[in-house]
Amino acid sequence: MYKRQVYRHAFPDLRPSNYLRSTPILVDGILYASNAIGLVEAFDPGTGDTIWMQKPRTPTLEGVAGRAAHGVAYWADGAERRIFSFRNSYLYALDADSGRPIESFGCSGRVDLRPEGARSANGGASPIVVGDVIVVAGTIEGAGDSGVRWQGSIPENIRGYDVRTGQLRWTFHVVPRPGEFGADTWGAGSLTQSGDLGAWCCLSADEELGYVYVPLTAPTAAYYGGHRPGDNLFSNSLVALNAETGDRVWHCLLYTSPSPRD
Repeated sequence: MYKRQVYRHAFPDLRPSNYLRSTPILVDGILYASNAIGLVEAFDPGTGDTIWMQKPRTPTLEGVAGRAAHGVAYWADGAERRIFSFRNSYLYALDADSGRPIESFGCSGRVDLRPEGARSANGGASPIVVGDVIVVAGTIEGAGDSGVRWQGSIPENIRGYDVRTGQLRWTFHVVPRPGEFGADTWGAGSLTQSGDLGAWCCLSADEELGYVYVPLTAPTAAYYGGHRPGDNLFSNSLVALNAETGDRVWHCLLYTSPSPRD
């Protein structure tokens, strides 16, 4: 709490997000959570005292400002223990004991989640670790399925990163590319024009099977789909992916929009 107040004193224009929906995790008697400016904190669950707080990359208003993530993820291998979190378009890897960045992960402890051409990226509910893969979902540039510019929005693909190095291991295309499974469900040439379909909530996994379950939303401009006839896979679907490879195991279409003829 003290450190957060110091930041607010040092930067009077700092406005912590009122979108604080961070769910903590309890590991070996310590609570880990993303705070109101998106920095990870480790707490004593008995007293609420802060054990450590993630340091911003730069001691500036831009470096301190951020928005809380919905959750954080944990991974361990022997004595090595890591916390993963989203903040300001990046996936961070932190030492669970000290909060210091894992320098060997990505670029000095973080991976840029912005696809080529995107200005921003926002994580979903939280990253999720399955085996040695961090599965990442979320939204790109905040358009969401309620946007009005249906053409040209960036598909919000699901990605798997190596838990040790941060290297991208696979990408699942939420809007299938030509020749991929489901591509024929996009009519009228809409396949190459549609985007979004983000998974901005609640990834889950079966560690024994090695599957991750991804709930996907609608394409941009969900209120009208006449320009993209067909089932539009994987819109409004629950998709099970092999977390090791990113391959589709199965999908369930949760909702089908009426066709323009209905």
